[in-house]
Amino acid sequence: MPLNVGIVGPPGSGKTTLFTALTGVVPEGYGTPHVGIAPIRDERLDAVAEVEGSAKRTPATIELIDVPGTAEAQVGGVRRADALLAVVRASDELPALELELLVADRDHVERRLERVRKEAKSGSAELRAEVATLERLIGHIDEERPVREWPDDLPRELEPLTAKPLIPIVNGPGGVDLALEAELRELPEDEAAQFRDGRGSALEEVVGQLAETLDLVVFFTAGDKEARAWTLRRGATALDAAASIHTDIARGFIRCEVIGWRDLVDAGSRAEAARRGLQRLEGKGYAVQDGDVLNVRFNV
Repeated sequence: MPLNVGIVGPPGSGKTTLFTALTGVVPEGYGTPHVGIAPIRDERLDAVAEVEGSAKRTPATIELIDVPGTAEAQVGGVRRADALLAVVRASDELPALELELLVADRDHVERRLERVRKEAKSGSAELRAEVATLERLIGHIDEERPVREWPDDLPRELEPLTAKPLIPIVNGPGGVDLALEAELRELPEDEAAQFRDGRGSALEEVVGQLAETLDLVVFFTAGDKEARAWTLRRGATALDAAASIHTDIARGFIRCEVIGWRDLVDAGSRAEAARRGLQRLEGKGYAVQDGDVLNVRFNV
């Protein structure tokens, strides 16, 4: 599954311009969520594909959702996001935006509280406990404290916005010129690079911040048909990697052949890497490392 990232911000901040800069898509219409996919450029994928002679190269991706506002009725599409990109025109706009997200969270929690209170009349001890938790959580929010500062477990199915990592994107002086980046997105990569004068693209900056904030690693699968990059949270296992490729692969997992991407490239082939002792056999619990090239053996 691709990373799921929400884009939020005040009106006119450049949210949709960021969406276009990252996806290359100019949305039609106003007042509705825009959904698109942005590839994550990784030069290591090209190097792995060259060694394997892969006919196709598929980068890891980010699924982006640009919502039209910050009211509770407008932000439902980003409640399941892994992180939020907060677009502002100046850094001093960020506290007001965070407060709007907190207000949306209060409405979200209040609605759930109303429903659970009714259900708790059945006498369920679990539901009564959730009512007490939600009431305390509303008190926490009323103190203008984000849910990420909540010290206890959250009720199931509750998806507060202010519990998610929030990455500010300043659209303007001292930040990113999103209008320029959206225009450069339409140019060939070499021409766009000349305009940037050696700077990375908006997508590269955002991906770098997301990778650091979410503590991500990238692993690769490769063969003659396709080389592909995938993302995982650091600490995820070979079984998690298999599941991200296909649930059947995880279900029939036997073992995983692992080579570091640099070792594979330096060896020039998978067979030579194995001959040099650079390929390892790992089990389900192996913690995937950034840059691993995996070949999962399975039997369904």
